[in-house]
Amino acid sequence: MNNVQLLSKPAAPSITKPIELYIFLDPLCKKALTMQTMLRKLTVEYEHYFTWRYILSTKLASLNTLSRRTKGCMTGAELDITHPALPSIAIKAAELQGKKAATRYLLKLQEHALLKTKNVTSYSALIEIAKESNIDFDEFISDFGSKEAARAFQCDLHITHEMEVDEIPTIVFFNECIEDEGLKVSGMYAYEVYVQILQEMINEEITCNPLPTFDELFNRFHILTTSDVAEIYSISHQEAERELKKRMLQQKIERLANDDVTLWRKKCIQ
Repeated sequence: MNNVQLLSKPAAPSITKPIELYIFLDPLCKKALTMQTMLRKLTVEYEHYFTWRYILSTKLASLNTLSRRTKGCMTGAELDITHPALPSIAIKAAELQGKKAATRYLLKLQEHALLKTKNVTSYSALIEIAKESNIDFDEFISDFGSKEAARAFQCDLHITHEMEVDEIPTIVFFNECIEDEGLKVSGMYAYEVYVQILQEMINEEITCNPLPTFDELFNRFHILTTSDVAEIYSISHQEAERELKKRMLQQKIERLANDDVTLWRKKCIQ
């Protein structure tokens, strides 16, 4: 791998798992979806060894201008704006309610982006997504227009700059010793490469969790692509689609699709 560098880890609270991953991505970039497929498999099999945090690395020209324009949105006035940085700020606003809330919001945002059912760079669309994400809506509205969400996004951009991350996605692996340098892996590689890095950083043989059942997988992730399922179970795309269609006929999941993508979502019991 040519795109591998050693980095110093920012000061942070100690972690209970031996490895921490800094995952640099643009939430709306197609490569981010490929990265997330790999991360889901890594999490399913080896989550007992690592924690992770997303570092949003959206390119933008003027966050200060955007902050001034969004400030009026909190008054209840009819005002809708679009900006490529708004999705990232919305994710950071959701993150103020915790990592799980941010993940739910991110996945719902990506669902609409993939299916092209909402303009996810629009302020009004991002508000609607919050309603669909099972997070505290009133808190989200307050946080979305707050300095804290903007600062959190600016902090991510600062970390991206400090670590000289110039390719998205990128993962930086840190071990639990803050004095040790992290390992920066720029771009995308085969799944086995990330497993090998994990094992080398732990410096001992690592054990793989048993794979979940399909029901357990959808209880955990709720919405998956066919590629997600194929990668996690190490089966062909055709085999994955056949198994998914079986569960769709059993009314366990539903299929969402357009000309570009097919998603499979856990079906809510009425």
